[in-house]
Amino acid sequence: VQLVESGGGLVPTGGSLRLSCAASGGTFSSYTAGWFRQAPGREREFVAATGWTTGNIYIADSVKGRFTISRDNAKNSVLLQMDSLKPEDTAVYYCAASNGDARSPSLLRGLTYEFWGQGTQVTVSS
Repeated sequence: VQLVESGGGLVPTGGSLRLSCAASGGTFSSYTAGWFRQAPGREREFVAATGWTTGNIYIADSVKGRFTISRDNAKNSVLLQMDSLKPEDTAVYYCAASNGDARSPSLLRGLTYEFWGQGTQVTVSS
């Protein structure tokens, strides 16, 4: 499956963005979908994921209450709604898909994600 992210950009602190990840070559609803991010000089960080068999959702503590992950099956895509953005949210955001799933939501972050998008830049100005 091929993944393409869109929706990144430059926003002021407190602003919102909605990232979209469109899949082709497969049905996205048959994969666990995850969002990760990587800031300059830092390791890649898990952001959110939703399981394909369980419907479990897990959101990282750093963005909980501000970010929401959802599926748009009609468009074969997954969305990441980001509200109340902070400068520390600045990063390249990557979409990923996994053939696996997890009964416990917290384990979604530890799955092997076999497919990755190219990333989209999100910059939050202070």
